[in-house]
Amino acid sequence: MSELPLPRSVEETQALLARGHYVADRALALVLFLSLIMGRPLFLEGEAGVGKTEIAKVLARALGRRLIRLQCYEGLDISSAVYEWNYAAQMVGIRLAEATGERDRERLSADIFSERFLIRRPILQALEPDMAGPPILLIDELDRADEAFEAFLLEVLSEAQVTIPELGTIRAERAPIVIITTNRTREIHDALKRRCLYHWVDYPDAGREREIVEARLPGIGERLAAEAVGFVQRLRREDLFKKPGVAETLDWATALGALGSSAVDPASVADTLGVLLKYQDDIAAMTPERIAALLAEEPSSNEAAANETATTEIATTETA
Repeated sequence: MSELPLPRSVEETQALLARGHYVADRALALVLFLSLIMGRPLFLEGEAGVGKTEIAKVLARALGRRLIRLQCYEGLDISSAVYEWNYAAQMVGIRLAEATGERDRERLSADIFSERFLIRRPILQALEPDMAGPPILLIDELDRADEAFEAFLLEVLSEAQVTIPELGTIRAERAPIVIITTNRTREIHDALKRRCLYHWVDYPDAGREREIVEARLPGIGERLAAEAVGFVQRLRREDLFKKPGVAETLDWATALGALGSSAVDPASVADTLGVLLKYQDDIAAMTPERIAALLAEEPSSNEAAANETATTEIATTETA
């Protein structure tokens, strides 16, 4: 499989994401373009569910690259993220060497700590050459891992290499495309951030969120898309423990469609609040009166602009 070229401009980057049904604003397309051209890791920070992880997935599909995902968690260590030795196979190798009378300890050590006994985990896999081009290495939710793991990543991000004591340094012929995400449950050390380009991924405005819904759910009706996005936009202004992200908007619109709703009404909202909100206190705060009040609110300026644009597009399409 031949390697597909990288985008040559911000506009091409935005179009590449759009082909994967990812609606990106210019600021995000710009920093992604610079990351690809400069060969620097991209550090994406923002609330959960705003589309940070999806960027890596769409990029891998659009460029025809392998996606290697390292999901971070508390206690993540080198043996899970980078490499470990196949101890069972090593023991078999030692027993076979003893059975054949091998007594040269230095040669035996070199043999059992060779690459044939090495188990490659995501980071080491990302340093391997690939005919389709360097893979996309997604280091997802880095804030869940320990600070000690951050320190280990510095060599990977700076030099595209890892050092294995028994083997030496393994360096990538071409550095992988690295995307790091964090939900900001804790601060990431400056030493790691300095090696990356940074972008805060915020909740989209009404216009862009409606574009996202219509791109990802092409069968949804215009009215349902507009009203669902409008309600979620107002809901995010409430004092909630966890505001719904774009992922929840898409799930909710899908749920409403599955229930046969063509518009948003108090009953459908009450029935499906568990799709939008994931904490009982937040759900309890959405009383029937509060839901009705949110539905009755006048659209904000960006909601009105989004609806006007959509109406214009429909009229233009019908006229054509």
